[in-house]
Amino acid sequence: MSTNAILKFQNNIFLHFPALESTNLYALNIISKSNPTEGTAISTYNQLNGRGQIGSKWESQPNKNISLSIILYPTFLKARAGFQLNQAISVAVWEFISTYIDSGVKIKWPNDIYINDLKVAGLLIQNSIQGQQLLSSVVGIGININQAYFSTSIPNPTSLINETQKTFDLDELSGQLFDQVERNYFLLKSGQLKIIQKKYLNALYRLNTPTQFTKSDGHSFEGIIRSTTEEGKIRIEDEYGTMQTFNLKEVAYNK
Repeated sequence: MSTNAILKFQNNIFLHFPALESTNLYALNIISKSNPTEGTAISTYNQLNGRGQIGSKWESQPNKNISLSIILYPTFLKARAGFQLNQAISVAVWEFISTYIDSGVKIKWPNDIYINDLKVAGLLIQNSIQGQQLLSSVVGIGININQAYFSTSIPNPTSLINETQKTFDLDELSGQLFDQVERNYFLLKSGQLKIIQKKYLNALYRLNTPTQFTKSDGHSFEGIIRSTTEEGKIRIEDEYGTMQTFNLKEVAYNK
């Protein structure tokens, strides 16, 4: 299929709430009780208990930022290919942020979005699997937009307002973000994986740059990120020229 003929979600449903504990939890709840249309979006500007990867907390000041979850049915993907969905959504958010930031926007493996060395957005994708296929996915996206100040417990946050000195219309940006996710999701669905993979790799934070890392056992080493595997592991060449692969939380960037 031509990239100029990308499909669109049918009968989009965009549910916005004044406040929610978690947009992902709300989406998972309605999936458990019904069969919502693919592309159904859950949105709030006041997420009370957001979280990121492996249970990490996501701080968001009320009415300042975007918290959005989108329900997808990527049944065209094998369960072991779930990283492809992660790449597509990461690229979508990277492209969205790059619309407003001229340079320095990167994807920090596996799916945080950085501006230089500061985090502006994160993803939490929760999949349901049936047999060897992905059955449904809830794609949660949190983006710091108009929040200028953050808790000191948050290690390295930034926002669009801090980077541009401009305030933004959250409704307008939410629509743009949804459209970007839609385009990249159907790019993946139409078999254009190589386009997504190339964008993801080229945008990868610290790619081909000597970096200090620490393994989960506490051992520190210098290495160079070279790529990711099909399963979503990161490939790092160590100081001895040996290529090592790591799962999430098996290795961390040193500050």
